[in-house]
Amino acid sequence: MFTWLGGLKIPGVSPAADLVASTAYPVPPEMFVPVLGVWEDPIGLCLLHRPLIRVEFLLLAIQLLGTFLPLVVIPKVVYVIFPYALTVEGQYIVRNLVIIAAALVIGGTVRDES
Repeated sequence: MFTWLGGLKIPGVSPAADLVASTAYPVPPEMFVPVLGVWEDPIGLCLLHRPLIRVEFLLLAIQLLGTFLPLVVIPKVVYVIFPYALTVEGQYIVRNLVIIAAALVIGGTVRDES
């Protein structure tokens, strides 16, 4: 999911681009959205190779902060009725949080084998 959806952001064909752009105030959206896509692609690829799961965990932890931003920064876009009735954009964000939680669970299975 990360590699696929991140890959859509790079050429600018992601349906989430407007939502992402609206939360990245200090950075021009035409630069931020593709950079986010480039960030998300390795997260997905690291999940496929067990020795890289710790790298995925770090990348994911940083991305998690950005995923939460719209819930706070643009609540009118996220909620029809705060805090339980979500817009389509809000549903997209919550779905991302579920995917991130699943990736964190996978990352949490890595044990130090030394």
